[in-house]
This record gives sequence, C-alpha cells and structure tokens, in this order.
Amino acid sequence: MGNSLDIAIAGAGPAGLATALYLERAGHRVTIFERFDQPKPVGSGLILQPTGLTVLADLGLLEDILALGCRIDRLHGADAKTGRTVLDVRYDARRGGRFGLAVHRAALFGVLFRAARRQAVHIETGIELETLEIGERATLICGNGRRMGSFDLVVDASGSRSKLRRCVNNPGEPRSLAYGAFWASLGWRGEGFDEHALLQRYDSASVMIGVLPIGRPEPDAQKMAAFFWSLKPADAEYVWGAGLEAWKARLVGLWPECAAFIDQIDSFEQLSLARYGHHTMKTPAGRLLAVIGDAAHSTSPQLGQGANMALLDAAALNYALMGTDGVDTALEAYVRTRRWHVRVFQALSLVLTPFYQSDSIVMPFVRDRLVATLAKVPPAPQFLASMVTGTVINPFKPIGLAEALWPDRLGG
Repeated sequence: MGNSLDIAIAGAGPAGLATALYLERAGHRVTIFERFDQPKPVGSGLILQPTGLTVLADLGLLEDILALGCRIDRLHGADAKTGRTVLDVRYDARRGGRFGLAVHRAALFGVLFRAARRQAVHIETGIELETLEIGERATLICGNGRRMGSFDLVVDASGSRSKLRRCVNNPGEPRSLAYGAFWASLGWRGEGFDEHALLQRYDSASVMIGVLPIGRPEPDAQKMAAFFWSLKPADAEYVWGAGLEAWKARLVGLWPECAAFIDQIDSFEQLSLARYGHHTMKTPAGRLLAVIGDAAHSTSPQLGQGANMALLDAAALNYALMGTDGVDTALEAYVRTRRWHVRVFQALSLVLTPFYQSDSIVMPFVRDRLVATLAKVPPAPQFLASMVTGTVINPFKPIGLAEALWPDRLGG
C-alpha cells in the first residue's frame, strides 16, 4: 500500500507493540492507546516458539530476546504417583535445529517496548476504549464519552476481554474453561531439574504442576522459573481457606523435588490466579478494524501458542497492508492468510486440553497408556514436535516470512 495511513492500536501488549513496530517501519502514523497509566507486562512465563521467534527476527529483535530467554529443547510430563513418563516432546524430532525460548513476560515486553521507544512510537496511556464510530474514517470512543481520532484503520490488540471486537459482525465471546492455574515467578533452583525443558507432573487430569525455566526478566536480574499449578478458579476460595501450608504440603507430596520452588512462596499474594476461556472469531476484521491476538483467538495455554499467534497476526497484518491497495482489501487478505493456521491450532488446543485439565477419569487413563505409547512411534514424535513449534501447517509463507535459521543459536 503506497499511502501512509493514520492507524490506532488498542493495547500495548506484545501484539500491539509488534504491530506498531511493523507499521511505523512501513511509514504509517501509529498511535497506541493503553488503558494502564504505565504500559506493563501481565503474567509470568511463556515459550516463544520458532513461529514467534521468526517474527522477532524479522523485526530485528531476535538477539535481544535470545540474550534474556532460556533455550527449551523438550517438554516432559510424568505421572506424579508412578513417575511414568506420559509426555515427551522433543524439538529435535524434526530436522532444522528448532528450539523454544522460554521467557519472562517482562522480558518480551521490555524488548518490544524499548524498540517502540527507539522508533518513537506514540503511546497514550490511561485510555479506556469502549467502542468505535465508523464512517469514512474510524473514531475511538472512550468509556467517559471522550472521542479520539479519526483514523484510517484501528487495530484491536486489547486482549481476550476486548470491547472493540463487538464492532465486528458475530464477534462471539470466550467460553470459560473449567480449569485455570495459580502462577508464580520464582528464583531458578536447578538441582534435579533440566534447565532446557518444561517439566510437568500430573495427578489424573485434575492436577498439573509445572516448572519452566524462563531466563531473566532484565539483563542483570537473576535467573527465574515460572511455577504453575492447575485448579478450578471456583476452588481457589477453598484452597485459600485451607491455608498456604496445606497447599504447599499437597504439592510437595506429589512432587518432592519442587520443594526448592515451593519454599520461596511465603504468601498466596505471590500467586496469580489465571482464568482461561476459548474463543475463535470467524472473521477477525470489520470495516476499518482488524482484530489480532487474544482478542481474536484465545484458549488454554496448554499448547503454549498464544503470544506466538499474536506475533504472527502482527506480521500478517503488516504484509497484507504492504501487498494490497486499500484498507478493505488488506483486511480481507489479513483474514485469509491467518485463517487456517489459527483454526487448526485452536482446534488442537480445544481437543487436547481436557486430557490435561479436566475432571475426566477416562481421558487421563487414555493419555497415560494409549497416547503415551503411540507418541513414541513415528511419525508421532515428528507430529508432536510440529504441533509444539506451531508448524503443523506452514504459517510463514502466507504472510511473506521465511522461517529464521536455527543452527548455532544458543548452542544449537
């Protein structure tokens, strides 16, 4: 697209910041509107897969994030009572030198935010957006009635609780999932743990405990781990009422080695309660409005694709705007190029989550015996690796990217 556009972005999370970097670089005039008084990260840790890392490489930020994160080569899960391995996914099951990079959310936010500052992206804070008024151009309407704009395009990167997506036909709303999780960011205690693996312990499908090494939130900070324990949000009151020591005793009883992490928790205030929902917009765009990231597709973090999908959305929207004439045509191209990748991974997440987070007795039995056995037989290891890396179907070519080259990265 030859013309420079006035573009508003709702939300200064990874999706919004990555989009702003792309669009500023393409010559558009971009303003980010953030509801917090100071942009900040939310949450503990995540794994950047080759999909998300390729987008960061395209933005010139790969070395910055590699310096902070922790290379992940496998995902391993075991039954808490028997020690039997029931999940073992290895990135090297497929050729190419791929790996994941576990990071603190503050690290990813910091890399993107500092890049936005260097690029002089304009950010307005303390703005609670309520809706849009669409004519020849788009005007943002705040909760207090204040009007912002007008703009040639609005990008909704405001997350799973987005209000702006209601301006699209049939936007839908997230369906609450039964299970969420307690999360905490703790100091890394490596004895007995693989620093290059996400390790999990299961008790049926009702309890999942995980330890993920996530590197450093900032260059001079200590190494950290994301610690999580799945539970129904409705049961949190019971856990709080029973007391911290009872909760810690239960966890150590299931996974004694995690005591080095549990001992760092002195109060429930150190734990964040995450609630999850599942939602996939059929058409994540409307008149002068593109919806990206969790606002367009949210799900359980079981497959660890959320931030990666958001980064791919940002790259796809930029590519669509570069490759077409007119905003309407660009939005159609954005929707088309992301449709199948999003739908496939949303479906995989919806199918697989109950095997790890549910009240089912049958599903974990099948998981631990049948699925765990079949997962060792080719081509299952290769398929699992593709599923974790986000490459079951190629997400790169439709959005004009070539996958980054992975050998010799972080010792690969």
